[in-house]
Amino acid sequence: MDFAKLQATGNDFVVVDARKLDRDWGEFARRVCDRHFGVGGDGLIIAAPSSTADIRMRIFNADGSEAEMSGNGMRCLVKFAVDNGLVTPRDNELDVETGAGVMRVQITTTAGRVTAVRETMGRPRLSPRDIPMAIEAPAPVRAYPLQVNGRTLDITPVSMGNPHAVHFQDGAVEDFPLYELGPLVERHALFPNRANFEVVRVLAPGRAEMRVWERGVGETLSCGSGASAVMVAARLRELAGPALELRVPGGVLNLEWDGKGDVILSGPVEESFRGSWPD
Repeated sequence: MDFAKLQATGNDFVVVDARKLDRDWGEFARRVCDRHFGVGGDGLIIAAPSSTADIRMRIFNADGSEAEMSGNGMRCLVKFAVDNGLVTPRDNELDVETGAGVMRVQITTTAGRVTAVRETMGRPRLSPRDIPMAIEAPAPVRAYPLQVNGRTLDITPVSMGNPHAVHFQDGAVEDFPLYELGPLVERHALFPNRANFEVVRVLAPGRAEMRVWERGVGETLSCGSGASAVMVAARLRELAGPALELRVPGGVLNLEWDGKGDVILSGPVEESFRGSWPD
């Protein structure tokens, strides 16, 4: 089985053209994403046919669980699909079907290859029932005191088609004990479908830094839906305006949100290498 390895601000994925393939993709994801015995990656992306968009993205975490959405993953899928002729953009735009709905993307190319993508991430869902979150409260929930391992984290929950818990702090994000507390937040009883967990520090008006613990993966260098959730949470907490430059360990992402409509995410994407998996 042929594959390509792509990364978007360090969030790396194995991508497969599965328009004519059928597999147990969850099991394949566990094998191929293993960083010692496989190719290695934060997840597996499947390019599949769509009846509602130009192409469909299915994404599987490294533990084999299927996710609804990935902003960085969508940039990888778009580059793979356009560069390899699976789709033909119209005026540098195309639609991608995801588990969170159909998303519109705009591509930037250099020498005929996609180098960056501006993507619609959809409208945030802020009701605890939609996130989902096991509490009864009016939306939005801006600073919920979550108890984990003797600490209280004030989290702002946001769904970008997948659940996120965003925690703002004054200190550097590199000092936060993410490997200790990330798994506890991910699997907290408050989140029946588990949660992605973002730790954020606002650096200046319009600038912030983030680390992320991804559901089903662990800490990653970047997370597009997590960055989008941070944009929403920052506006809800009056910590940002309509645009945000977000620094992650893998690079820089740019976010836009007018407070009502779709969140917009822009960032780079690169192909690392191609190969063939012994099927």
